[in-house]
Amino acid sequence: MTSTERLTVIDDLRDRAFPARRERTAAGESGPGFHVVRLWESAPLWDADPADAREIREDCAAELTALTAVLSLRWGEPAVLDLSGALERTAMGLPVRPPLDILCGLVPRLHTWEAAGRRVAVGAGQGGPEQPYQLLAAITEGGALRSPD
Repeated sequence: MTSTERLTVIDDLRDRAFPARRERTAAGESGPGFHVVRLWESAPLWDADPADAREIREDCAAELTALTAVLSLRWGEPAVLDLSGALERTAMGLPVRPPLDILCGLVPRLHTWEAAGRRVAVGAGQGGPEQPYQLLAAITEGGALRSPD
């Protein structure tokens, strides 16, 4: 997916209604008040050479940096939301509201903007040591993208 295609996906999700209940697709998940979509994904790293894994991680970080720069041109500097609190709550078996319950296990932090009454967030990370790296976008309404603490 090109940068232009990523922006189109984000814009389409900003305009899309939120479903009444959670729905999953190959690209992501939506539910009441949120959409989460994967914009970029590496191959799994099951048997990856450490140098290759490092290069993939750097590619993922570069994709996030580029997307954050473009979105910052549109909406200004992002707020940064650290998801470690949500991840800790999840690990303790405590409830975490959507979509933070999805995102906290995949990305360590989100870059967020307010855009036409909705929150737009992007983040990059990996769900586990051998899992693919991913670039994710989330669109929410209201205060869904705020610290769970």
